[in-house]
Amino acid sequence: QVQLVESGGGLVQPGGSLRLSCAASGSTFSFGDMAWYRQAPGKERVLVARITSGGSTNYADAVKGRFTISRDNAKNTVYLQMNSLKREDTASYYCYAQYYIIGTLNRFGSWGQGTQVTVSS
Repeated sequence: QVQLVESGGGLVQPGGSLRLSCAASGSTFSFGDMAWYRQAPGKERVLVARITSGGSTNYADAVKGRFTISRDNAKNTVYLQMNSLKREDTASYYCYAQYYIIGTLNRFGSWGQGTQVTVSS
């Protein structure tokens, strides 16, 4: 019912910055927790950052101090600002959102299809 559309990925040099966006499209709903995951070749998908409906954030140790997750509830969008990018940040990045239909207590979850981030000189 809710589709997550990601944008902002691409090729960037080490030390550069990118801003990922994930916008939701669907019927009447409200978001709970939202998060960004990433998966590099040969590795498992891991949590990068998450943000609760109240604005509390959590980051993987590898990105602390460099990445910032934020959300705009009016736009139903979650962002990931990535600064001081390193080669090891190269991965497919996936957004995830929990949501519920307004007027109910039923929770659902949706994944974006992924956006590629490549850090290379």
